[in-house]
Amino acid sequence: MAQRNIFTTGTQETSQENAGSKTKHCIFCTIIHGESKGYTVFEDEISVAFLDYRPLVHGHVLLTPKTHYETLIDLPKDLVGPLFANVQVLARVIEKSLAAGGTFVGMNNRISQSVPHLHIHIVPRRKDDKLFTQDFSWRRQPYTDEEALLQMQETIKAAVEGNRSTVDGGM
Repeated sequence: MAQRNIFTTGTQETSQENAGSKTKHCIFCTIIHGESKGYTVFEDEISVAFLDYRPLVHGHVLLTPKTHYETLIDLPKDLVGPLFANVQVLARVIEKSLAAGGTFVGMNNRISQSVPHLHIHIVPRRKDDKLFTQDFSWRRQPYTDEEALLQMQETIKAAVEGNRSTVDGGM
């Protein structure tokens, strides 16, 4: 199966009628279905987490439902709890494995949502990391190369596996 490079962008479909199905031009759907390269760090029955290819800081992860939903509003109620339980686990794992002081967890719904597939940002934070400029602009810190991406992927994946009992509900 040919894989699309995550560093290229395609046309995005935003139709509400696509909720719940794979959307042909959604880059996240192509990552989830193995048609594009993604640096996956977590996966369960309902969601996938992978490294952001334009990270605010190294270790910035995006958690997405496997089924295409454009926004939080479109997500069925019965998935809200399990999805955010995964956010909690990933925040804990990222903080611990990357020796971060905390995490920033955020989501955009339509405005500033770069990909119209629900995704939650989990970003490691450190005191005085200057993540934001004075005008609240994001400062991006790209990886130097694919080897750095792979090393970060392995660090977080290993931490997730080491905490699998927590991930599987043993909170």
